[in-house]
Amino acid sequence: MPFPTDTPALRREIIETARALPIKGLTKGTSGNVSARTADGFLVTPSGIPYADLTEELIVAMDLAGTYSGDTLPSSEWRMHMDIYKAKPEAGAVVHCHSPRATALACLNRGIPAFHYMVALAGGDRIDCAPYATFGTAALSEVMIAALGDRSACLLANHGQIACGATLKKALGVADGVEELADQYLSALSVGEPDILGETEMTEILRKFKNYGKQPDEMDAAHGAAFDLPVRRA
Repeated sequence: MPFPTDTPALRREIIETARALPIKGLTKGTSGNVSARTADGFLVTPSGIPYADLTEELIVAMDLAGTYSGDTLPSSEWRMHMDIYKAKPEAGAVVHCHSPRATALACLNRGIPAFHYMVALAGGDRIDCAPYATFGTAALSEVMIAALGDRSACLLANHGQIACGATLKKALGVADGVEELADQYLSALSVGEPDILGETEMTEILRKFKNYGKQPDEMDAAHGAAFDLPVRRA
């Protein structure tokens, strides 16, 4: 899959995605970080600079060897972004945030099981929580990669959540979806243990998600329709 070059437009999209985090209630202050893969590595938000103050010049260019260019330090969590790009060739963007409900679950060292079929939005039958490791370290990156597996999101114990996708829009959408699921799961837990969907059903859900939200000309015929299609009138 070809990835874009470093352009002002891509840098602006990173800034817009970062500014969307507090608007969506996914973070406060300067916590969290956003990146997008490029043909030469990736672009990532800088360390400690409020999202409102970001400019195209402050977005930091890095390569997959962990070196950066310019006078601005990258986010303290640059390594997590880099390692996702190295481990997942399909990932084109990464969003890390301390969204309140996902972070609450992470502080319980508790992932999100298949209490609702929408856990499939992360590409699997659950969303795991990585064991605790200090922020900004290789140890955190290592447990994160293990918790992600072949999925596109995980929780980070006593820390927050991280999500990836083919584009910035998709990565942000996954992060937003994880927060919504965490909110629903915590609400269910306040009453009792929710029923968990079985392996057979989640296998079918994951098949359906291959074409979920797509119009006919976008669907992959090999995976069948996502739902019972109505008959189109001539």
